[in-house]
Amino acid sequence: MSKSPDEVVVDASSFAAKLKAQNPVVDINIPDADAEIAEFKPEFKALGAQEMSGYKTQFRRVAVPQHRFTPLKENWMALYKPVTEQLKLDMRMNLKTKKIEIKTTKETPEIGSLQKAADFVQAFILGFDTTDAIALLRLDDLFLESFEIKDVKTLRGEHLSRCIGRLSGKQGKTKFTIENATRTRIVLADTHIHILGSFTNIKVARDAMCSLIMGSPPGKVYSKLRVVTSRMAESY
Repeated sequence: MSKSPDEVVVDASSFAAKLKAQNPVVDINIPDADAEIAEFKPEFKALGAQEMSGYKTQFRRVAVPQHRFTPLKENWMALYKPVTEQLKLDMRMNLKTKKIEIKTTKETPEIGSLQKAADFVQAFILGFDTTDAIALLRLDDLFLESFEIKDVKTLRGEHLSRCIGRLSGKQGKTKFTIENATRTRIVLADTHIHILGSFTNIKVARDAMCSLIMGSPPGKVYSKLRVVTSRMAESY
């Protein structure tokens, strides 16, 4: 590559030596061209939940239907202790609005703890046991999904009753089989179906429930479940 007459190549080390010779009082340190320049990165502490929210108290409210008041009274301490002791949140029952109120405190370690607590309480209100719902606090890849029978197929009268019986099975056998095969928990509340589990397992359980709603016999659903779960086991 040809150089133009205006370009001047200056050696950093020789340039520094000439400057020191002319003025020995001034100490000039010019790094060599080949020397690596150290990068100084500032270190910041992780922001707490209060700092991330702008020091504002955040709330979540979970509505409690009338038929869940008695189970809530019986299991209140089982809900209250994990929320207040593990997640460092405040929780109370507002009898006027019939809602459970959860809010952050200064000791709350993570900003996501509030949503975890709300999901935990919501799972219990939907009908899950506290031993199953508490997994939402300990694991990050668990979700809740709810749908109705009419979302899949419109049924009325005795057809709807037979469909609910087909989903449950004799003494809950069908429901338990789907739960054990897909590693999920299922709640049948009238025409509402609630599923608790990981994203992939929820999809498999939902497909099985939808097949039963559409009229497939349980034996065919079991065989399909067996194939799907074996494929899932091989993939993992």
